[in-house]
Amino acid sequence: MRRVAGIILAAGEGSRMGTTKQLLPFRGKSILEWVVQSALASTLHRVVVVVGHEAERIVPLIEGGGVEVALNPEYRRGQSSSLNCGLRSLGPETDAALFLLGDQPLITPAVIDSLIRAYRCSAHPIVMPVYQGRRGNPVLFDRETFPAMMELPADCGARPLFEKYRERLLKVPVEDVSIHFDIDTAADYRRLLELDGGGALATFTCRERIPS
Repeated sequence: MRRVAGIILAAGEGSRMGTTKQLLPFRGKSILEWVVQSALASTLHRVVVVVGHEAERIVPLIEGGGVEVALNPEYRRGQSSSLNCGLRSLGPETDAALFLLGDQPLITPAVIDSLIRAYRCSAHPIVMPVYQGRRGNPVLFDRETFPAMMELPADCGARPLFEKYRERLLKVPVEDVSIHFDIDTAADYRRLLELDGGGALATFTCRERIPS
């Protein structure tokens, strides 16, 4: 059975938000802690969290909880630097990497596991979730794609790989709008907090977030 590792991207500065969004509180924990919790509750065989900005505040929240931490000292160069940092932490026993965004606290273990199952039953090098015809995150990449990913410019993310492998992408339909929802702005965070007041998560425009 092919093994899939989870790589949580949590190194960014949150410049559009104006604060370190991974540390913002939600339902008694930080946003990042919810992402970590879902990853650990899934069938991922290991979970790596890539940190950079304010690592000294983030690491104490997650270390010792079953995750590994990878420090990206070049996080200001762009998200591809974090993709590569995560990949370098993986050994040959890992067949694929599922990249999760550190600001998507509503992603569930069920969504993660649906992508892993689809990957294991197919020969596709890239597997992504789709809700109502629009792709979202997280996205799974087979080891076949790792060399090409490592050669990408630091500021472009993994989107060029979608073109390279366009004939071999596997889109997995999911009934979960959260694959389109991440915390980029103060308005996004307010919407997230409204859920505690009984609000419903609306359908959001997919913003083509990296890596998807």
